[in-house]
Amino acid sequence: MIRIIGSGLAFAVFLALAAPVAVQAQETAAEAAAKLSGAAPASQDLSPGEALRVGAQFYYAGEKERALDSLRFAAEQGHPLAAWKLGRMYSRGDGVQEDDIKAFEYFRQVASKYADDSPSSPRAPFIASAFVELGSYYLTGINNSAIEPNVARAREIFTYAASYFGDADAQFHLGMLYLDEPERDPHMAARWLKLAAQKGHLMAQARLGELLSNGEFGGNENRTAGLMWLTVAQRRAHGNDAVWIGEAQERSFGLASEKVRRRAAAMADNWLSKNGAVVAEKTQ
Repeated sequence: MIRIIGSGLAFAVFLALAAPVAVQAQETAAEAAAKLSGAAPASQDLSPGEALRVGAQFYYAGEKERALDSLRFAAEQGHPLAAWKLGRMYSRGDGVQEDDIKAFEYFRQVASKYADDSPSSPRAPFIASAFVELGSYYLTGINNSAIEPNVARAREIFTYAASYFGDADAQFHLGMLYLDEPERDPHMAARWLKLAAQKGHLMAQARLGELLSNGEFGGNENRTAGLMWLTVAQRRAHGNDAVWIGEAQERSFGLASEKVRRRAAAMADNWLSKNGAVVAEKTQ
């Protein structure tokens, strides 16, 4: 089951964290690869970090089957990035047969062991991403398994990742949950969507823009902010998302006064100008 979740973690980030950064490290990874290619590598001969680097090298060389052995070894030794990557591969059928149960277990391994990691640690984004993936599984459940839909559990997981790690994907999903009946709370939804939107989360920007533009909050200030966020999202959107976001922006624009239109356009220009680095990162 592939869920559309913007993890904010480009493959380049995975490679940068996993790949050797010096000749010595490259030699170490090559030695580790040689050990792994043997019939029965000894566990004590490899560190989890070495196995992770080897797995990354195999993965980006297109040898994903060989990458699995290295990543599994690193994950079994407790390396969170290896477990996270395996979860992503199994959840998306990336080089392996799609298996949501295996993906769920790898994500749970990361979340359960590293939930208290510092939000500023280099691996925090991956840990937060594991929480988001778990929350998404609890939203839908997993067919033919003990994992049944549990919105309350999903909300709890998203809340943790959104508040403790400040994760934009978690904040977006939490905001969307607050728009669902029977616990609809548009003010809480707007709060969480705004936090994600300010971090450059495209879908949060679009949904927040819709929410503020639909008249539920009233006032020119909210309508202006709504059109502003929809304009930002429209300028950034591509593919299928560009269609519905463009239509939403046009509806909001059509209902706005000339004053609101001018103000929203200026605010959108200002936001994009000040947040170019964020936009670039989110569109990688």
